Amino acid sequence: MTLPPDVLSDARCAVAAGAAESMSAFVASAMRTKLRRDHDLAELERIFGGPPPPEVLDAVRRDLGLPPAPMP
Repeated sequence: MTLPPDVLSDARCAVAAGAAESMSAFVASAMRTKLRRDHDLAELERIFGGPPPPEVLDAVRRDLGLPPAPMP
C-alpha cells in the first residue's frame, strides 16, 4: 500500500501522539470508519430509494452535533 507523504506523516504523528498503538492499527481503524460510513450511506440510499435529500443529511448532522457539510 502506498500513501501520499502528507497523509503518512500525519498518521505517524497521530500514532506517536497515542491515537493508535501502531500504524497498522491506525490504518485498520480508518478503514473500518470508511467502510462503516459507506455502509450507512448505502442503507440511507436504500431507505430513500436514492441519495437522501441534502436537508435530511443536514438534519442528521445537526442531531449528531457535527459541523455542516462542506460546500462543493
